[in-house]
Amino acid sequence: MNTNSAHSTTGHPVTILQVSEHLWHAVQDDRTVGRADAWRRPDGRTFVSLDAWDGAVFDRLAEAVSAHLPTPLYTLVDENDPDLQASWQRVGFMTHRREWQYAVPTDPAATGLDALRPPSGVTVLPAGQAAEGPLRALDRAIREEVGATVGWQSMPAEVIPLPDGVTVLDPSKYAVAVQAGRYVGLLRLAPVPRQPRIGLIAVRADHQRQGIARALLADTLGALHHSGVATATAEVSESNHAARELFEQIGARRVGGNLELVRS
Repeated sequence: MNTNSAHSTTGHPVTILQVSEHLWHAVQDDRTVGRADAWRRPDGRTFVSLDAWDGAVFDRLAEAVSAHLPTPLYTLVDENDPDLQASWQRVGFMTHRREWQYAVPTDPAATGLDALRPPSGVTVLPAGQAAEGPLRALDRAIREEVGATVGWQSMPAEVIPLPDGVTVLDPSKYAVAVQAGRYVGLLRLAPVPRQPRIGLIAVRADHQRQGIARALLADTLGALHHSGVATATAEVSESNHAARELFEQIGARRVGGNLELVRS
């Protein structure tokens, strides 16, 4: 266990403890007054989360993490929290990208998807019906395609620690589009209570612009509507104009956003 000392604005000594490979605690008078977590995302980037009320403790925790981990380091901040943004900027983090949050209606009459049918030869398997092997193969193929073009960092940021090499944590959360027996598109739905979150929509490069993403949305949102859920949420990179247009065309409203910050 590594330790170093600091002082908060109260003047009482604070000790920074590295309690595991990616976890740090700030301890004052035998109480934990702050903590920092770091995890490596499937795209290879390291994200940091830091929780401390005192500015001096925040700074020392950030310093301890930065001293231990190689850069670049990333974090996510609510765009409506300027104080937290200022805290991260104070320790060397700068804005890298912005992610918009949408409220997405599920009622087919509101989305305009009530009469939509999948493209010819395409079948949508609702969440939980995809075979795990082909789903994981599709996920890997899409990640390789995205990595070779715009980069996986342009996709929605998933602030979830996953084991190295694991990108599909729960296959039951994925709806899949199938054409000629081949999995060609996917939609991941996180079943957050009362307002499920659409975490990702992606289609193989050679099957894009055929209406497959819209068909996946129509099936998933329709199922949510029939189960009594009125609204889902989604996150889209500000620079992803196609995804923004897709959601806005079905009546999604922007309700907030996150800033992705980086320390190089």
